[in-house]
Amino acid sequence: MASIALPRLTAPKTGLAKRQLGLAGAGLLFLAALAGLVFLLGPMTSGPPHVREPLYPYLRHAPVGWREALAPAAGSLTVTEDIVRLSERPLSAAAGITWNSGASAKPVAGALPAAPIAGLYAPGPGGPLPIISADGRTPFDGYKRPFVSNGRPKVALVIGGLGLNARATRQAIETLPPEITLSFAPYAEGLQGWIDEARAHGHEVLLETPMEPMDYPDNDPGPYTLMADGSPPEVVKKLEWVLSRATGYYGLTNYLGSRFLASPAAYQAFASATGGRGLGFIDDGSGARLNTGSLPRASAERVIDDQLSQSAIDQQLAALESGAMQRGQALGAGFAYPVTLEKVAKWSASIGERGLQLAPASALAVRR
Repeated sequence: MASIALPRLTAPKTGLAKRQLGLAGAGLLFLAALAGLVFLLGPMTSGPPHVREPLYPYLRHAPVGWREALAPAAGSLTVTEDIVRLSERPLSAAAGITWNSGASAKPVAGALPAAPIAGLYAPGPGGPLPIISADGRTPFDGYKRPFVSNGRPKVALVIGGLGLNARATRQAIETLPPEITLSFAPYAEGLQGWIDEARAHGHEVLLETPMEPMDYPDNDPGPYTLMADGSPPEVVKKLEWVLSRATGYYGLTNYLGSRFLASPAAYQAFASATGGRGLGFIDDGSGARLNTGSLPRASAERVIDDQLSQSAIDQQLAALESGAMQRGQALGAGFAYPVTLEKVAKWSASIGERGLQLAPASALAVRR
């Protein structure tokens, strides 16, 4: 650090000398303060000075809608002479899409159509909401990955927890085959941009819905958790916040939810709202005993990475293949752990050689 040489001062003998000393001291204090400011902010440039200030402490009491809209910028924001005031009215319904989308996704061969698709969404209080189009087409049909069976047993896999870790999310999007279904956390920053990239690489997408687990509140899925004892209007209100986070997904999947899915009334409110918007529901096995009704449904028969070891994941994938051979199809679920992504990428590359067909999860969803 650069040092400042201070002049040697002698004791003053007159009032004038005292005043001069006071001025000199004030000047030295100013220089010291300026040096400290330069040290904190960095060297001055020809442009206007700026300060990067974390916003998280100030967003706690922001009006409803602003915390979500500002999420991508919540880490830091350039503070200038302009004053930003948070009104009682959040951004417009479509603003979240523009705000959350990053660089435009570059489609590859087999890319799915860009979202949103006309007729499959409508403005909602917090953002776009999926709807059934006037001609009866559903978001489930519009956003799922097309699939043609070749007659072989089908194996499908959902990899979840995406959007929270940029490196793992990009690895899943770019290294896993497009038949692997990807599910994204609703709290992820830049959620729409991630979904756009996933679809540009051919992956169909699910949106994760936080649901109350048995050990709540010790295990808390977040402020928009669907609660088992919530009234139908409360369940629908929280669900619509989740749905408005982005567009381009064909269905929902659960994040936790053992207690919520065990409540017939709570699940019925969820299923009715989900089906009414033309979406499907793919769960990780927690809802295997639920009545599907008219909602397109599928349940995973095993979670492949309950035990985080290469050998354990290999055994689960082998068991998944065995189930497909016996029953004609099998659905598994996993999380975006590095070891899971590596094993799934290697396993899926040779699945056709073992007499199986890799399928998107939507291809296994049925209405019973």
